[in-house]
Amino acid sequence: MTETWREHLHEISDSVYEIKQHGNMRTNARFVSDKNHLALNADGRSLQQLVNTATMPGIVGNAWAMADWHFGYGFPIGGVVATDATEGANGVISPGGVGFDINCGVRMLALDYSADDIPNLKRLGGRLSGRIPAGASGKGGVDINAKQLDSILINGMESVIDLGYGVDNDLNYIESRGFLETNQDAVSNRAKERGLKAMGTLGSGNHFMELQSVENLVDDQTAKDWGLFEGQLVAMIHSGSRGLGHQVCSEHSRLLERKLKKSENGWYSEKWDYEIPDRQLACAPIYSKEGQDYLNAMNAAANFAFANRSTLATRLREVLKIELNEDVEIRTLYDVSHNIAKIENHNIDGKSCKCCVHRKGATRSFPGDSPELNQIFRKTGQPVLVPGDMGNGSWIMSGPKSGMTDAFGSSCHGAGRALSRSQAKKQIDGKALKQSLENKGIRIHAKTPNILSEEAPDAYKNVDSVTELTQRAGLARKVARLSPIAVIKG
Repeated sequence: MTETWREHLHEISDSVYEIKQHGNMRTNARFVSDKNHLALNADGRSLQQLVNTATMPGIVGNAWAMADWHFGYGFPIGGVVATDATEGANGVISPGGVGFDINCGVRMLALDYSADDIPNLKRLGGRLSGRIPAGASGKGGVDINAKQLDSILINGMESVIDLGYGVDNDLNYIESRGFLETNQDAVSNRAKERGLKAMGTLGSGNHFMELQSVENLVDDQTAKDWGLFEGQLVAMIHSGSRGLGHQVCSEHSRLLERKLKKSENGWYSEKWDYEIPDRQLACAPIYSKEGQDYLNAMNAAANFAFANRSTLATRLREVLKIELNEDVEIRTLYDVSHNIAKIENHNIDGKSCKCCVHRKGATRSFPGDSPELNQIFRKTGQPVLVPGDMGNGSWIMSGPKSGMTDAFGSSCHGAGRALSRSQAKKQIDGKALKQSLENKGIRIHAKTPNILSEEAPDAYKNVDSVTELTQRAGLARKVARLSPIAVIKG
């Protein structure tokens, strides 16, 4: 497709570009970048995808891409699009706007220990590698039965806590308290089969468990409010809904894509009378049977993902207590969703709007005065967890102290890929990389061949640049930078 968007591009600040509405776009498109960042990420496919999302039926506000934008399925990774969710309106929901790993997200745990208190890092890394099932298969998951899985799909975190894989206090520190409303039988039997053995497994690709130290504090007061200090031992868990979520997305994407017919300008839906430029943007009106079926299935998969991260956190807690001290406190700082569509209320052009906000590879970044947040975060805004890469570091950011941002309270979700997996495998020697990282004192445990090449630091954008742009754009503010100590990869 011709990248006509370049003719309509202009800079509106030192951190945000806008692509003016043209062609079949229903609104403007904005993305977080500056000249240097744009030059380093010159592949225009992802920005063409951003333009395509601005054609979505019922879109409200601007279409957005966060600073970690890169090419994805239909939507760019980092894409944020809101549609009108008022009953009777023409707003749609799109599986491509959520992605295959539904509620992929990050949970962060914090200890009252210093990283220097680890008695034997090599032994700890080995124990974690042995205890945390990782890789493409679901082998090593906790043993749950069909009835327990159904309860998790319906009730999310509360059910997995009842099974002993979480604690009640965690609920206060999890987006949506680890629960999205759904109904019975929202998920197919095939999806359930794929999820039944996967609870408590990390997965492969960019999923990881990482021990980190707090390298330095940028916002001392917010860090203090969250109980963070320099040198502190923390942990990030990045995983999602595993094969269950992938099955949900595959089934509903195929269903909606089959309803489209090729047209002169893209793909046309006779049933709902809309035209889109890319079949992967296939969507349904939110309150249609197809829209509600997908929303319920997505929410059930999201509940599974919350429970999966909780189970992984339980396994991590068990290892840390054996290695450090049975009485060590290991608390959840926060748990955020990345790939999700949620019904939210936002102010658009001075008017209140009930919206379906698609965040695909983007993190919610709500302000402290949002009624959605627990009282605990009223002074600070919501914690925003931004993984970088396993060689350089990550960030903890925060939503604004007050006032929702223009991007529907959204922020970057990580560094974002700079190289595709195939490019990275061709260019990077995984064995040499592992040796280089361990020479820097970072223990690496990877279960899948080629994963170190695919997930190498050079395969990602610079996380410091991404978070700096995000802060300048007013979407989130930096709190603390983290350094990797030990990494478990699939």
